Amino acid sequence: MFEVDLLTAGAVGVIILSIYHYVAKQYEYFLTKPVPCVKPTFGFGSTAPTLFRTMDISSLVKKLYNAYPDSKISGFYDLLRPIYILRDPEVIKKIAVKDFDYFTDHQVAINFPEDEDAGSSLFGNSLFSLRGQKWRDMRATLSPAFTGSKMRHMFELVAECGRSMVEFFASEAKAGKTLEFEMKDVCSRFSNDVIATVAFGISVNSLRDRENEFYVNGKQILNFQSIMVLIKFLLFRAFPRLMQKLEVDFSDRKMTEYFKNMIIDNMKQREAHAIARNDMIQMLMEVRKGVLKHQKDEQQTKDAGFATVEESSVGKSTHTREWTENELIAQCFLFFLAGFDTVSSCMTFLAYELTVNTDIQKRLYEEVLETDQSLGGKPLNYDALQKMQYMDMVVSESLRKWPPFVVSDRLCVKNYRYDDGSGAQFTVEKGQTMWFPTIALHRDPRYYPNPDQFDPERFSEENRSSINTGAYIPFGVGPRNCIGSRLALMEVKSMVYYLLKEFSFEPTEKTQIPLRLSKSGFAMLSEKGVWLELKPRK
Repeated sequence: MFEVDLLTAGAVGVIILSIYHYVAKQYEYFLTKPVPCVKPTFGFGSTAPTLFRTMDISSLVKKLYNAYPDSKISGFYDLLRPIYILRDPEVIKKIAVKDFDYFTDHQVAINFPEDEDAGSSLFGNSLFSLRGQKWRDMRATLSPAFTGSKMRHMFELVAECGRSMVEFFASEAKAGKTLEFEMKDVCSRFSNDVIATVAFGISVNSLRDRENEFYVNGKQILNFQSIMVLIKFLLFRAFPRLMQKLEVDFSDRKMTEYFKNMIIDNMKQREAHAIARNDMIQMLMEVRKGVLKHQKDEQQTKDAGFATVEESSVGKSTHTREWTENELIAQCFLFFLAGFDTVSSCMTFLAYELTVNTDIQKRLYEEVLETDQSLGGKPLNYDALQKMQYMDMVVSESLRKWPPFVVSDRLCVKNYRYDDGSGAQFTVEKGQTMWFPTIALHRDPRYYPNPDQFDPERFSEENRSSINTGAYIPFGVGPRNCIGSRLALMEVKSMVYYLLKEFSFEPTEKTQIPLRLSKSGFAMLSEKGVWLELKPRK
């Protein structure tokens, strides 16, 4: 028995020693590069503070960014994976635009290799996760659906949600209720209703019907703070091929089937009754028929504001691939994820800034009144919204201070010779990841004096030319930028317009000033929520 115990102990010791050497070996990567690296914590790399919820994700990214202020590029470890972090806007533009062919993909936990089928996975089939030529084909397929002219046709669907929201608050005020709300909840419900009508072709009112099926199912899918979701996330990061072979999707299978069936049934009803509607489902049906294309006379201009990203030659190219029903449905699912969480977060932080900066709120309200008067009693339209210059300045500044994503990334798809022009030269191997630290660039005083101050004047006509475009990337940069920037901006501006027209944003006892971020997630969330009162205007 004693000998057996010794053998067991010896075997365990060998396993532990092997694991130790394997982990230690992973942390040797940057020792072979002329790149300064943040010292990793054994087994957890440099990202342990977010995993153990001792630091919010925004602070972590800024800490990594500021670790080597004199370097254009530095390194850190995400668990065991080495990550390059780019600190120089010109280097970012070089990687993301000029040398895009070396960095065409995202490194995400649920990616599938270009030559493998993502199966039934909605995440794996989405535009964000697709790789290589398949991504290029899907981008070119969907790009015509997000032009200014398409947004103009879609505007009425978004505006109807804004009017419905205001009608609900007005009825609550008329009933004598104090309109004190947590704005992340309000904005999520508004975004939910917009995506329901724009991407899924259904009408819901999540403020009146708080437990409607569409909202409840969506919120369950997006419960990224649950322990089970965290475990699944780590498993996908560590064993992506195994999770693929086991046909595990990042989201709940029952919930994804709910959304799939909704879209399929909607398409069947439209085909059976010849129904046409200016929404995403109609556009996907046009994609399936091969009739959705860029108009030759359509100009790609920044008609939606300063933050709008332009489509590259990739999106304007032609394609011949035929898409499966599941691949098309996955795009609606992606629009839902982006709209429900990232757009609602943008609205929430903007509401906070207007609440604590009363002079800015007052000036924006005056522009809302001017726009309303210029319409002569007619309802708000897309062109009138885009002419609101101060609105665009306010939204652009909100996206600077509170970008939808704290970082964006690129995956190296073939060996790349890095040369920053200052003497640093080395090879970035295929499979390595580059981070663009959006939140850190947006808060860097070299590019934005007094970066923590909310100052829309940075984006005035006089000052815009001084902004380094490589240091302002709320919707990403290069051909792989966010395809839906026009839709997101239209949604945010519409909500602000309709709310400010009827209500002022007032702080309450629950309003946390200054706002602090939660340490319990991988996205920017306020620690105690953003509480404020919507006070009816006389």
